[in-house]
Amino acid sequence: MVPKIAPSILAGDHGNLSAEAERLQSWGADLIHVDIMDGLFAPNLTFGPAAVKAINKAASIPLDCHLMLQHPESFCERFLDAGADIVTVHVEAVDNETLSAIEEAVKKFSAKLGIAFKPDTSLSSIDLPAHDISMVTIMTVNPGFSGQKFMAEVVPKIREAADLFGKRQIEIEVDGGVDQSNAKMICENGATILVAGNSVLGQKDPENALKELKRLVDGS
Repeated sequence: MVPKIAPSILAGDHGNLSAEAERLQSWGADLIHVDIMDGLFAPNLTFGPAAVKAINKAASIPLDCHLMLQHPESFCERFLDAGADIVTVHVEAVDNETLSAIEEAVKKFSAKLGIAFKPDTSLSSIDLPAHDISMVTIMTVNPGFSGQKFMAEVVPKIREAADLFGKRQIEIEVDGGVDQSNAKMICENGATILVAGNSVLGQKDPENALKELKRLVDGS
């Protein structure tokens, strides 16, 4: 299976999200990653449901909405209603009860559920087999801002996640500092989706940067 590239629109032009979404789709992006932050769980404020709705209207590829929120269970339905195809919540912000409530909301919208882990959080911190998870996101930076340096010490956790969840056909997404210098190595350690922010939309030629990432991981 060829790994997928999910450019993060956080690194794009916030004044014209629809155009950014259209460009990413035309260049061959597999998904669009939308970072949702509340200024509490992560030290930044980003997009709300209205932005997700605009992106959804502009592009038909899946929207991967990463909810870096202190109370994701209070907001997930708003993002699902706005067009999120995947809702990813942080293990640090939920327990088994709230994750089950989010899971029910996701099923109601026929969407998919992901669970994300900060760099220092163990994969055993929640009972994942008890939930219908479609994607596990391994953060290789601390949540907050685009353009941070990839944390190489997290690579063993990528492999651990692939070994634990690959047999369940769960996607392994890696988010943070992914670029043309490390993309192939990340995929060789089991990643199936790469989130790419500054390494695509922060470049002078973002179309070529995206296509180069796709070329590098093809056949990984």
